[in-house]
Amino acid sequence: MSSGFTEMRTRDALNRALREELANDPSVIVMGEDIGAFGGAFAVTKGLLDEFGPERIMDTPISENSMMGIGIGAAIGGLKPVTEMMTINFALLGLDQVINSAAHARYMFGGQTQVPWTLRMPQGAGHQLGPTHSHSWEAMYAHVPGLLVAVPATPSDAYGMLKTAIREPNPVVFIEQESLYGRSGPVPDQETLVPFGQARIAREGSDITLWGCSRGVEWALQAAELLEAEGVSAEVIDPRTLRPLDVETVLQSVAKTNLLLTVEEGWPRFGVGAEIIAQVTRHAFDDLDGPPMRITAADVPMPYAKNLEQLAQPSAELVAERALELVQRRR
Repeated sequence: MSSGFTEMRTRDALNRALREELANDPSVIVMGEDIGAFGGAFAVTKGLLDEFGPERIMDTPISENSMMGIGIGAAIGGLKPVTEMMTINFALLGLDQVINSAAHARYMFGGQTQVPWTLRMPQGAGHQLGPTHSHSWEAMYAHVPGLLVAVPATPSDAYGMLKTAIREPNPVVFIEQESLYGRSGPVPDQETLVPFGQARIAREGSDITLWGCSRGVEWALQAAELLEAEGVSAEVIDPRTLRPLDVETVLQSVAKTNLLLTVEEGWPRFGVGAEIIAQVTRHAFDDLDGPPMRITAADVPMPYAKNLEQLAQPSAELVAERALELVQRRR
């Protein structure tokens, strides 16, 4: 890599962010199932127990509702807890804590309290773990006022956005796509914070806008390569956060390309792509040369069988095929 950057896997970038924040701020603590001696289900917390000790790196019982409540209470009491779920599906057991306690605490106490709590959760399919371990719930959390929702798609953003989340005085749902943990990319050597609410132009283009969420960015970028071979220039937008949501960057892109395709791993009904399309049709209808289109997972529980699991997920090939349809229809 060029000077100033180190090639790093996403899981290692997250580990570095945690290590730096723990070292910089004694009020930061980390808790979750098997995050201590075992190092976490995806090795994100590996080595932290040895460095910071059991008072700050705490293994919890297998009780999602309890670990969330403890984290929220600790945050209100002045600490900056980071709670790790083993998978986002398990977080449903503590959803009352997230919505009725964390998200609404400021409102309930008239703005007299803060909840600097980060809830880290892996999600997504591709590992044959069945429906109770493989779903994508970003739309549900993005629906809730009072929460911030982060969906990093690169190692660099995973690093910089987690540091931002830990320093944020409001609760952050930090969603990590499981298939991206092993992806490598350049991460700044210098400490860097990525601000929330600013989308990233992952690839510039002129013929169609591809808006991807989390792993959807990867599929969109791969599709853009396929489209280039067909003479189509695709612009790819990575939202980075869903709350706050950067709509302006999408509107500017659609004003240039006049076509929109969204890509997400969640189910098709009431998803985040639908919100993007609603915003674009409201604020940039006259810029559109055709109807916006969505790519989502299939409207089924995630299958266990490998071939069916693959069929139930989006793919770069499907994104490219649908994008080409939109472009050719315009021409």
